[in-house]
Amino acid sequence: MTANTPNASNDQTANLYEGSVPVARLKDSRIYRHVLSVLVDNEAGVLARVTGLFSGRGYNIESLTVSEVDKEKQVSRINVVTSGTHQVIEQIKAQLGRLVPVRVVRDLTDDGPSIERELALMKVVGVGKKRTDALRWVDKHGANILESTPKSFVLQMIGTTAEINDFIFGLQPLGLVEVSRTGAAAIACGAKPIDHNIDDDIEADVRLSD
Repeated sequence: MTANTPNASNDQTANLYEGSVPVARLKDSRIYRHVLSVLVDNEAGVLARVTGLFSGRGYNIESLTVSEVDKEKQVSRINVVTSGTHQVIEQIKAQLGRLVPVRVVRDLTDDGPSIERELALMKVVGVGKKRTDALRWVDKHGANILESTPKSFVLQMIGTTAEINDFIFGLQPLGLVEVSRTGAAAIACGAKPIDHNIDDDIEADVRLSD
């Protein structure tokens, strides 16, 4: 039995991806982190509508990035990191898909392997041994120093969210005073673009079987 039976609720059955959602999956009460990529029309108010969907229903946004990705087609890409049960995530995906400016919704966590990176800028203040230890920590983790004075320096690090969290944790006692982070940007592995037509995959499978 799957959640797309006639008696199932719309929020549980709506699935913008490859198929139905097993009932056992929806009953899993554990919390999972998901990275959602959303292609939207690049027009005024779209970001507010997307974030309003999250806040209006009590869904948490852990990080959010947005930028125009196709100037000719006027398309922007929003990467949202959120957490919830499988049922909550399915509801979020279904409700995002109903927004008029939204073209594509993909769950990069569920759809397969993906690459995720985040950029962080950090300011460290200190002299003497504390500064020396901070510089060693920076060098150990491959971060780049962008600006330096006798009493401070600004550095840049690119990595996964977990890597940056660990780096910041180690830098905190060494004079870290300010952090600015982009939030996660992510992209699926493999040849298929985010807006590929799933029906094309099904037709290709049929042709191969023939």
